Amino acid sequence: MVSVRPVTPAGLVTEIVDTIVRRAGDRPWTRVAIDGADAAEPGAVADALVAPLRLLGRPVLRVRAGDFLRPASVRLEYGRTDAESYLWGWLDDAGLRREVLEPLGTGGTGRVLPSLWDAARDRATRADYTTLEPGGVLVLDGPLLLGKGLPLDLTVHLWLSPGALKRRTPAAAAWTLEALERYADEIAPATEADVCVRYDHPAHPAVVEREHP
Repeated sequence: MVSVRPVTPAGLVTEIVDTIVRRAGDRPWTRVAIDGADAAEPGAVADALVAPLRLLGRPVLRVRAGDFLRPASVRLEYGRTDAESYLWGWLDDAGLRREVLEPLGTGGTGRVLPSLWDAARDRATRADYTTLEPGGVLVLDGPLLLGKGLPLDLTVHLWLSPGALKRRTPAAAAWTLEALERYADEIAPATEADVCVRYDHPAHPAVVEREHP
């Protein structure tokens, strides 16, 4: 059974932070992903988690999936509006895994590269490596993060209804809707994620709760 519980935006942040702290347990680091279409602005939710976590004494590293895209020669091989490529080929998941997620897993070093590729300039960001202290939290955001086997400790999906997704997606990005619809059907992020939030109206989010027998 599924129930939907309305919360305030501040209440949502508090609940996610509390869930992160509970999930952390004895892990050396906790890898959290806020997954959602660009229209849901997952980066804003991810940013809102930083200060509360730090107030609790948790070091935080913010990483954006948009800084781990493949070079244009690979990403756009089949054109700038190819839905299949956007769904499966834009994210450099191997680079994200190698430079960020695996170093923050059990036995990792904590030494991570916070960004890899500047997609706008189509060149390496030349960012410096940084070390996330033990007990720290990685907060990653971006679209289409689930279903790729990324090693994550907590996933939050911001769900938009088809109508809201279409309304809130700019006309220039309308070609991504096909990929996002396939993602919803094939990956089912609303049930795949640890936490699902109905986010048609960011001022009035609602947490989806699954009730198990």
